[in-house]
Amino acid sequence: MTVDSEEDLEGLKKCGRVVSSTLAAMGAYMEPGMTTAELDAYGRTLLDREGARSAPQLTYDFPGTTCISVNEVCAHGIPGARVIEAGDLVNIDVSAELDGFVTDTGGSFIVPPVKPAHAALCKATRIARDKAIRAVKAGSKLNVIGRTIEQVAAKAGYTIIENLASHGVGRSLHEEPGSIPGYYDPTDKRRLWDGAVITIEPFLSTGATWAEELEDGWSLTTPPGIFAAQYEHTLVVTKRGAIIIT
Repeated sequence: MTVDSEEDLEGLKKCGRVVSSTLAAMGAYMEPGMTTAELDAYGRTLLDREGARSAPQLTYDFPGTTCISVNEVCAHGIPGARVIEAGDLVNIDVSAELDGFVTDTGGSFIVPPVKPAHAALCKATRIARDKAIRAVKAGSKLNVIGRTIEQVAAKAGYTIIENLASHGVGRSLHEEPGSIPGYYDPTDKRRLWDGAVITIEPFLSTGATWAEELEDGWSLTTPPGIFAAQYEHTLVVTKRGAIIIT
């Protein structure tokens, strides 16, 4: 999507506030002993209250309202009977449609007690996201995102999950410019344009570079004992930088 009016920007911001508040509320609501299905049902209640609809359900008939991924399952986890336990690393991804606009956000939460290794991974991933956001502006190469993420990951001693990427968004869940790698691809000559709506969502890992799909056809997992974290914002690219929508 390209934002070309104040109405577009305000519509995105309204939807962005809904997914952001839902993500924060789900993170605060989560506790040991709760199933991921119970946590997802709470998220659904919050979206319903605002008149928003789950984008993964609308787009892909995903079997849940939000994606909830625990420990080695790092993305696209299906809410279900899995019980959240103390010390778990839980990723929640919330994307929704409201009044014709779609925004996408996500974050990793550590269920107390906090393991230092999880905390360090999460901190580095947030830094990677935020530095990548500051690096973009209209006219810049798309691969500045992956280059920035890769630099942060390397400095902190982490790998990048290469088959999980940022993407265009705005009117639907996945749009132009398509997949935006979280690693540096020098052959990618695409450039960002004024008004482009994209996500930035690095996936840093303690050792994996690829997430394998489980038999459920959705959940993506790292090897046993290897973890990943993700933090995501939707943003609008401008000539002066990025406007964070979520």
